[in-house]
Amino acid sequence: MTVAINARAAVRREIGGVERLAREMALRLPRLRPGSYRVIAPRPRLAHGAGHLWEQALLPALARGADLIYSPANLAPVASSRNAVVIHDVAALRHPEWYRPAYVAYQRSMLPLIARRARLVLTVSEFSKGELIDVLGVSPERIVVVPNGVDERFTAAADTALVRAALGLERPYALAVGTHIARKNLVVLAAAARRLGEAGVELVHAGSGRGYMRTEQGSGLRELGYVDDGMLPGLYAGALALAMPSLYEGFGLPCLEAMACGTPVVASNTTVLPETCGRAAQLVDPHDETAFAEALHRLATDEDFREAMATDALAQAAPFTWRRTAEQTDAALQCLVPGA
Repeated sequence: MTVAINARAAVRREIGGVERLAREMALRLPRLRPGSYRVIAPRPRLAHGAGHLWEQALLPALARGADLIYSPANLAPVASSRNAVVIHDVAALRHPEWYRPAYVAYQRSMLPLIARRARLVLTVSEFSKGELIDVLGVSPERIVVVPNGVDERFTAAADTALVRAALGLERPYALAVGTHIARKNLVVLAAAARRLGEAGVELVHAGSGRGYMRTEQGSGLRELGYVDDGMLPGLYAGALALAMPSLYEGFGLPCLEAMACGTPVVASNTTVLPETCGRAAQLVDPHDETAFAEALHRLATDEDFREAMATDALAQAAPFTWRRTAEQTDAALQCLVPGA
């Protein structure tokens, strides 16, 4: 069987969880089974909204001769009968108030059709599987859960000095990573930023906005802006802790990337984060400013506790590799025998 990989999201300049999966699978699936996969990517200017027409009209033609079109970033050519699509979550349908109206309208019109017509629907967590069943009406037997992974670059040995110098991180710091969108709930960290500041620790945020998202108000964190992908391992490894106060996530990849770098995590106790973090993170109510402040302060000031949490974090992250993601994805796709 031959599979065309829709690499539209893989050519985007800024990387989030969706783009990370697209890049990793475009790289690893062809290596895993040479000759079975063909990567099809548009020009970078078509990576976002301008590329909808390319994805819907040109991609199926470019994928002529392939038995399947594997699309790892939520959307796929809706008229095609060859789709295997990864739908990461249904945040825009659950919480349209977090997104621009045009984006919500497109998601509402496309996601149900894509999910219903696809030969296979993949997703990244058991939580998201439940969301696809509940919101999109996908039959459970048509969904395969394949968790995301962590690249080998994310390690406690990552170079922190270069990142500190480049970003002007002169003081100890705790970290939040994610886009500027209300669902990331960074406003709940305002109290933590103040309390950590009193202890000589900065609370910094790495991430930028996206045009289709509604941004939230300021949170008192020091803004680093979008941090280049090559700097992320060192940024995680140099942090005393990662804060993930999200109200909704489909997977929560920054938690595992931080854990792989030996950085303990304080995360919300909602949606997928308990599934992703297991018992290796401190899980608190995402609406409780005091709980986040206390948890982050303890990690920043109690070295013994921080080291114990770091040990648990490394163990939690270890099984999540992109090789495993590629192998499980390949196995799911190979089960789709042409004509079945």
